[in-house]
Amino acid sequence: MKQILQNLKTGVTEIADVPVPAVGRGMVLIKTGRSLISAGTERMLVDFSQGSLLQKARSQPDKVKQVLDKMRTDGLVPTVEAVFRKLDEPMPLGYCNAGRVIAVGAGVYDLSPGDRVASNGFHAEVVTVPRNLVVRIPENVSDEAAAFTVLGAIALQGIRLAQPTLGERFMVFGMGLLGLLTIQLLRAQGCEVMAVDMNAGRLALAEKFGAHIVDLSSGADPIAAGHAWTGGAGVDGVLITASTKTDELMHQAAEVCRKRGRIVLVGVVGLNLRRDDFYKKELSFQVSCSYGPGRYDESYEEKGQDYPLAYVRWTEGRNFEAVLGAMAKGALDVESLITDRFSLNDAPAAYDKVQHDPNALGVLLEYPELVDQDRRIYLKPPAGSPLRQGEVAAGAAQAHVHGRGKAVAGVIGVGNFAVSTMLPALIKTGARIKYLAGNRNGAAVAHAARKFKAEQAVTDSRLVLNDTEVNTVFVVTGHNTHARFVCEALAAGKHVFVEKPLCINESELQEIINTYSPLLTPHSSLSPPPSPPSLLTPDSSLLPSLPSPPLLMVGFNRRFSPHIVQMKKLLAGRSEPLAMTMTVNAGAIPPEHWIQNPEVGGGRIIGEGCHFIDLLAYLADSPVVRVSAMMVGLGAAVREDKMSILLGFADGSVGTVNYFANGAKSYPKEALEVFSDGRVLRMDNFRQTRGFGFGGFRKLRTLRQDKGHAAEIARFISCVEQGGTPLIAFDEIINTTRASFAAVASAQSGTVITL
Repeated sequence: MKQILQNLKTGVTEIADVPVPAVGRGMVLIKTGRSLISAGTERMLVDFSQGSLLQKARSQPDKVKQVLDKMRTDGLVPTVEAVFRKLDEPMPLGYCNAGRVIAVGAGVYDLSPGDRVASNGFHAEVVTVPRNLVVRIPENVSDEAAAFTVLGAIALQGIRLAQPTLGERFMVFGMGLLGLLTIQLLRAQGCEVMAVDMNAGRLALAEKFGAHIVDLSSGADPIAAGHAWTGGAGVDGVLITASTKTDELMHQAAEVCRKRGRIVLVGVVGLNLRRDDFYKKELSFQVSCSYGPGRYDESYEEKGQDYPLAYVRWTEGRNFEAVLGAMAKGALDVESLITDRFSLNDAPAAYDKVQHDPNALGVLLEYPELVDQDRRIYLKPPAGSPLRQGEVAAGAAQAHVHGRGKAVAGVIGVGNFAVSTMLPALIKTGARIKYLAGNRNGAAVAHAARKFKAEQAVTDSRLVLNDTEVNTVFVVTGHNTHARFVCEALAAGKHVFVEKPLCINESELQEIINTYSPLLTPHSSLSPPPSPPSLLTPDSSLLPSLPSPPLLMVGFNRRFSPHIVQMKKLLAGRSEPLAMTMTVNAGAIPPEHWIQNPEVGGGRIIGEGCHFIDLLAYLADSPVVRVSAMMVGLGAAVREDKMSILLGFADGSVGTVNYFANGAKSYPKEALEVFSDGRVLRMDNFRQTRGFGFGGFRKLRTLRQDKGHAAEIARFISCVEQGGTPLIAFDEIINTTRASFAAVASAQSGTVITL
């Protein structure tokens, strides 16, 4: 299918071929009929992408601060790489969509294929949208009109915050689509309206909708006009739907308001507020949040948890319904706002018009009736690719002879870690990447597949698991899906590399053990036959060969860092147990973030802290046998990511992991100290390691932070292709996983847990 994407680095607006997204639980798959370009928001994105790096930085000072903080801790080169990688990600455009339902996910019972619906889906031939953001279109409302639903809801939410009453007088600054929709909705509620703009054509529309007008292009003064209109009393409220960098509009809005008037900002303007403007009149000011209650709430938007109507009358979804109801009753005229129609293939011309034609208002995109609904796209192998017919056949023949032959990889998951770290390391190994698989975001999958020279981009993981040519699967998905994909890939006979954690609870761990353990023990039918009594030791070449079990690797990359490799060598001849302290300045993550959810991310100790438990166990070369942990007391929004974990190892070594999320971003993230035999090793942020008391070693410094990702992936692929023992023994992986579970349980119960 085709989708419109914006490249933030080059400024190019493109129509890309991407796989059709999957329809997950609580989701609705929609074939688009019409979509509306939001002239304000989307023009801002396009303008931003076409600006220079300096212009981008000036427009986002908060992001510049984050970049400077990262530079202090991670260094210049990794920071620059991260910035350019972020700019290189394709930005899906659009959020005003109307079409027909193709399919619904589990848990969606009130919509059916064929239903006409409006949603905040992208500009794409097929979109997948959470149920709470999808509403039915009334029979007498066209798809073209329904494409205005989301913009109408934005206007309506601003009005709801202003709380208009019958007969009140409101001034609206800015006669773009939002302003003209706002005027009509205010008029429908019995209010008088004054429209302010400098575009005569748009003011003419406002006048048609019943508004008094103030034409700034003719030199009119909105403050004087407002006071004259109200007999000197001032307007009851102002809604600002304009987009400008100046803060003069806020001053004018305050001046034209009556005492205790209301100002609601729906657009984007400068906010250097003057205290006097608000103090003397006791004005109230609010910034409207998009479509209404539920916006940016993952529980509402993604998980489908609606707010009770009795307590939250107007949510995002119910605002959508109200706007469509107003259209159905004739109270909201959007047909008059349509100025241009373009086919999807002419989208670049549509955006050019939005950017440069001041008379462009409602610019609609029209979509074809027939759409390719394939959940995969094929990409040509790059020049000089090792993909040759003979090798393809060889790869297929060797797919199940583990430890031999070319690595043919399928990667499931294209999130930030996969794109920033794992895939760059994988492509350097020369492994053949046959699949990149995502789920909902087909654009991200297709972009990553092209960037990392994968042969196919797919939104169906079954294509990866069912392909007998694929012998290696990388799982880089959400934490709560790791166990399922690991078990499915192992059952399909694939080598598996799963990013940490292996899983997030004991039941998932047991499922993995039950799946993998039988593969580690050769089946009895494959055992060599007993030797005949008359023969001595048989010729081994005459015995049937036993296939090696598939590899299972968890991404505990830090043990592969050159700093840790050096530490391991220096500690090899120790004569006593180790005493270790790992300090992690993890950084704050909001309580509502997915990783803080025990059922989704497992929490930060299970999801991230397992790294450091594995690291200490690796240095001690001994399993964890006792765990005692303590988290901070009541008062913190999240307690479990501020924890000290004391680990006891079988050889008598002890280790402490201080995992703290309440430190400064400018402070280094990770430091490790190891005490043994009158000597000390200290590693700082995987950039420098110093030795104290070691005769032949004082310091190791790397040019950049090296946490071992590249070495880890290279060694794993080498094991796949050449055979050899697993990089991390299965019992070590199980021990680390259980120790992370025990750390959380110990902190919650206040007890010492023995493994």
